[in-house]
Amino acid sequence: MRRLEGKVALVTGGASRPGIGFAIAKRLAEEGAQVILTDVDTSGVEESAAMIREMNLSATAMRQDVSLQADWDQVIERILTDFGRIDILVNNAGILDVGEIDSDGAVAGLKRQLSVNVEGVFMGTQAAVKAMRAASQGGSIVNISSVAGKVGFRGSASYAATKGAVKLMTKSVALETAAEGIRVNSVHPGIIRTNMAAEGLEENADNYAAIEAVIPMGRLGEPEDIANCVLFLASDEAGYVTGAEFVVDGGYIAQ
Repeated sequence: MRRLEGKVALVTGGASRPGIGFAIAKRLAEEGAQVILTDVDTSGVEESAAMIREMNLSATAMRQDVSLQADWDQVIERILTDFGRIDILVNNAGILDVGEIDSDGAVAGLKRQLSVNVEGVFMGTQAAVKAMRAASQGGSIVNISSVAGKVGFRGSASYAATKGAVKLMTKSVALETAAEGIRVNSVHPGIIRTNMAAEGLEENADNYAAIEAVIPMGRLGEPEDIANCVLFLASDEAGYVTGAEFVVDGGYIAQ
């Protein structure tokens, strides 16, 4: 039996390929979950779901702006109507706005990131907890943070603020829901070879060679490295794991 057979999983931010959200959705589907992918990019998320279905796996696409409460209400209502339950939520959708603290637009960039990276995760977690509590069958919520939520990076003050918030939000909710079997954990990716990173690699190979050189494992992470960690947390194998932080970075911040 596959590890997530019969489970219903929602993964936000699933349009980009290669991307962490798509890799997570694909991995959960491979283990038997009925996966719902959402993204503000309608055509992109529909293509992602179609690619997973081409593997004879279950995947449904829905448009969603995670920064809007109305979109969360609509997505959760549709999932409960179509599938009858939600067992797994992966709050993956996020945006990055890099810049020095005194740069033009720094405050505007912070506000944009707060709306998606913090408010979106908060509303999603709240919605999932309500649905899971109503079903009284427990569940797993995995919030994608970042190594930038654990250590400092120059030019990333606003992004780090949002990802640090996700880390501590996760722990607080985990304490609220632990007795009900609703587990809440955070995953902290390092430098991952996503679609955006791949474009940068083609444009500036020397810079990425320097980055790889300071990663103890000697390579950038792949989206599948994050997906495998999320799979564990989503599965019953992590039944005694909640309020925890999982760093997946090839040893980068252990130095």
